[in-house]
Amino acid sequence: MTKKYTSKVSYGLLSVVFIVFFSPVILNLIENGLTMDMLWISLMVMLIFALIVHMFLKTEYTIDEKKLNIKCGFFKYKPIAIKDIKEISKSSSVMSSPAASFDRIEIKYGKFEEIIISPRNKVEFAQYLTKLNPDIKNNLKD
Repeated sequence: MTKKYTSKVSYGLLSVVFIVFFSPVILNLIENGLTMDMLWISLMVMLIFALIVHMFLKTEYTIDEKKLNIKCGFFKYKPIAIKDIKEISKSSSVMSSPAASFDRIEIKYGKFEEIIISPRNKVEFAQYLTKLNPDIKNNLKD
């Protein structure tokens, strides 16, 4: 059976990205008005921001009996074998990861590998993984 979990989305984080992208454009438009160069720059900034929004809204984690698949927008990560997962913990790391929120969990697997994700329902996600692999150390509290 395959289960799909969507990423929790932090609209505050998305707002910060919006401000960082559009503040210089807006300030330049106020100061210099709309020129052909500014029109092209504005369109490029809007396109890049649209791709970021797509990544935020289309980040998902799919679990089947043998592996965890992670998709962030158009990008797919190498599947993680559930049998290789060792530990699941809450994370406060701000490292770049396939997580659209700062409410994150860290999955340790393999020899020294780890990934940070943000499923909408972290506890249910972790419980399902530990059901498939009882050897996983689940550090998440209800």
